[in-house]
Amino acid sequence: MSEPHGFCPAKRALTKLCVILYVYTSIVHMAGTQIPTLVCMCSNVRRAARSLTQLYQEAMRSTGLSSSQFTILQVLSRTGEIMQGRLGEILAMDSTTLTRTLAIMLRGGWIRERRGEDRRERWLRLSESGEAQLKRALPAWGEAQARVRGRIGEEKWKRLFELTTELAGIEAE
Repeated sequence: MSEPHGFCPAKRALTKLCVILYVYTSIVHMAGTQIPTLVCMCSNVRRAARSLTQLYQEAMRSTGLSSSQFTILQVLSRTGEIMQGRLGEILAMDSTTLTRTLAIMLRGGWIRERRGEDRRERWLRLSESGEAQLKRALPAWGEAQARVRGRIGEEKWKRLFELTTELAGIEAE
């Protein structure tokens, strides 16, 4: 098959490269300024949650705690001894994920458990080691909090707390 008159393979390759670079830089520019709106509330909230989780995970990396572990330590610090089922309800975590995370924390000595009168009941509380882990992680967590608060502003911060708390209670209704 003969090439059309004036065909230049180098020129075609350069044109393809320019198109690829244009598309790539357009995507990077778009991602750097504004992400597209998703029409589904669930999708938007999940995307925001993943983004926040990544930000907090990065901030907490030096502490050796995941954001889930830190959250559990915080809840136990505030509630005192609590049944595992109730902890799962507060965190809206499924039992399997919570049990897996708690097993890691138990092995680390950050939490203590005792069985209730019914052998299926598991009562959890923060250990001294867990309190120390929480205190050690608070500055990193505080930096992440300040970063988000500074990015969205005080009014949106307060409103977001109200809205997310309200959303968390929707399933319970």
